[in-house]
Amino acid sequence: MASITLSHIDKVYPGADAKAVDDFNLEIEDKEFIVLVGPSGCGKSTTLRMIAGLEEITSGELFIGDKLVNDVPSKDRNIAMVFQNYALYPHMTVYDNMAFGLKLKKVPKKDIERRVNQAAEILGITEYLKRKPRALSGGQRQRVALGRAIVRDSGVFLMDEPLSNLDAKLRTQTRTEILKLYHELNTTFVYVTHDQVEAMTMGTRIVVMKDGLIQQADTPQRVFESPNNLFVAGFIGSPQMNFFAGKLLKTDDKYSVCIGDNTVALNSRVNERLNADGVGEIEVVMGVRPEHILPAGKEDGFRGDVIVTEMMGSDSYVHMDFEGHRMIALMETEEVGREPEIWFRFNEQKIHLFDAESERNLLL
Repeated sequence: MASITLSHIDKVYPGADAKAVDDFNLEIEDKEFIVLVGPSGCGKSTTLRMIAGLEEITSGELFIGDKLVNDVPSKDRNIAMVFQNYALYPHMTVYDNMAFGLKLKKVPKKDIERRVNQAAEILGITEYLKRKPRALSGGQRQRVALGRAIVRDSGVFLMDEPLSNLDAKLRTQTRTEILKLYHELNTTFVYVTHDQVEAMTMGTRIVVMKDGLIQQADTPQRVFESPNNLFVAGFIGSPQMNFFAGKLLKTDDKYSVCIGDNTVALNSRVNERLNADGVGEIEVVMGVRPEHILPAGKEDGFRGDVIVTEMMGSDSYVHMDFEGHRMIALMETEEVGREPEIWFRFNEQKIHLFDAESERNLLL
């Protein structure tokens, strides 16, 4: 059983003005792949280190399985951790790096050999077992670090930004290897990253953090389609969601958003929700993702003044100005001309609305 329960976890560093982690509550089920994601300084690595036993918990309770582990040493928590900087011993061979923890536990030599060879085969590093880390590439070193974690046969795998030191191609490749490893080992993974693409592609659930607080914890698809607030909406998605400051207007139970001199009508689903909640005419932020901005004609579209176009092959990112708002549209390259302006419309089924004051999603 490798479930993890974090109940009202706080972390306060001496002399700090604010909590590094604030009232963190999360149930991680056995065999889940949980990703903690957020900007630098949001508390995600601190949370992971508390699970690992590398940081003391200021208050709250941490369970691994049914066991309270607040005061249990890291070595006795049945966890394996992979660090950002690999943390390999430079004077040891790959084999010895992978076997070192097992030797300390006095595991029989034959068992060590079996586990190391099995892990090396899974990760495709059998041919490197006699080499030292300096003779390996960054991607190969990271696989050795993964192998060292695998041989421990732990119930929980903790990974702290393991791909951040790799180039783009290696990150994609190693990401795939970690996912394959997760399915083969069939155990619990907790993964920390600041890269929302990693979070979206790897996690069965993602936990978005800001300033030590959980902003949203849900499946990647749910977080992407129904962000709780303005921060989550802007953080998840690449390029990020476009935001337009405006005024919510209401006429005969029908709502629209006024942005500068333009008015965006809202569909029946949104009208029903806003009417049911009794929302008045308030300041709002309208959010629309780049892929939900569509070409239109002059007679029924809005005008955007083109700033620059990035051609990405069959698609292009069109950067433009709309009523003083910088925005990005994802359009098919053949639809993008050389004119200084583009006429577009918003996909009315994909519009998000946020209260400008509280920043909460008005449609949830």
